[in-house]
Amino acid sequence: MKTTEVESPKVSVGKASGAKASWKWFAVAALGVVAWWLIYRELQPTAAWLTVSALRLDRASHLGSAVEFFLFEVPKVMMLLTLVVFGVGIVRSFFTPARTRSILAGKRESAGNVLAAMLGVVTPFCSCSAVPLFIGFVTTGVPLGVTLSFLISAPMVNEVALVLLFGLFGWRVAALYAGTGLLIAIVAGWTIGRLKLERFVEPWVYATQLGDGAEQDAELSWSDRERAGREAVGDIVGKVWPYVLAGIAVGAGIHGYVPENFMASIMGKSAWWSVPLAVLIGIPMYSNAAGIIPVVQALLGKGAALGTVLAFMMSVIGLSLPETIILRKVLRPTLIGVFVGVVASGILIVGYIFNLIM
Repeated sequence: MKTTEVESPKVSVGKASGAKASWKWFAVAALGVVAWWLIYRELQPTAAWLTVSALRLDRASHLGSAVEFFLFEVPKVMMLLTLVVFGVGIVRSFFTPARTRSILAGKRESAGNVLAAMLGVVTPFCSCSAVPLFIGFVTTGVPLGVTLSFLISAPMVNEVALVLLFGLFGWRVAALYAGTGLLIAIVAGWTIGRLKLERFVEPWVYATQLGDGAEQDAELSWSDRERAGREAVGDIVGKVWPYVLAGIAVGAGIHGYVPENFMASIMGKSAWWSVPLAVLIGIPMYSNAAGIIPVVQALLGKGAALGTVLAFMMSVIGLSLPETIILRKVLRPTLIGVFVGVVASGILIVGYIFNLIM
């Protein structure tokens, strides 16, 4: 005789309660997005009113133009940054470094390089975590080249920069940035993997014994993921806001005081040396995506070429000196030199290509 299992009333009530909570969360989130948009659309007229009516400045003057740029860009970038980081915090609740290692472990190079570069965009990463991530990857069987594709992609194809570029310049520039950044990470990691440079990894790295890397990936509720988003906002925005203000202040100075098209003479398409110079200037600088985007916006507005500016931005966030110094703990100077050289070459090629076609 066939029997039919009856679902427990407690289970049914629990599922109904969870579904109700999820719908409530989505409704609140939708209202929040609408409120965000209504405030965002009023930023430009508010900045203009403050400049002219409150501060009594001429919008056409150098000072007035710089002040209006600053008053508009500060809330604009901070609102975009907060929204993006909140969303990224939720996305990242689905990924952990341990889960990423398990996905990449045992993958062949080529397919592994592509997957590692894509995972680098959504996996939590900062310069201070470069060493433990590197050790965790190589000691669990992830090839060196695949590991470096991840380490290149994670800072370079920055999700904050991606969405800020989309908000400021449109989808074409954002897509160019994401596509070229991923291509550099994939090709650079694959190239380094082909060179068989494992002997230039510090010996103690391979001797390090880690746990099995097992991690309990309990299913999180939407309220848990929302909490992860809020925590990401508090952590990331709380750390980067001084860089945002500094970057916008520099951008405001360029916007207000640098003559129109002045940058075309030193960062334009006709200056063949502008791309390598931009990379050389960018490497020793320390900034993050949120801080460098306003500078990029101001440079483009004054006539700098897109390829040159993209090369500058990528070198700042993809080849930062602090990360290179940190990686010295696990890589010998020869491998660091190859790493920097290959990535810098990719950035140079991207800069020249976009200066030719854009």
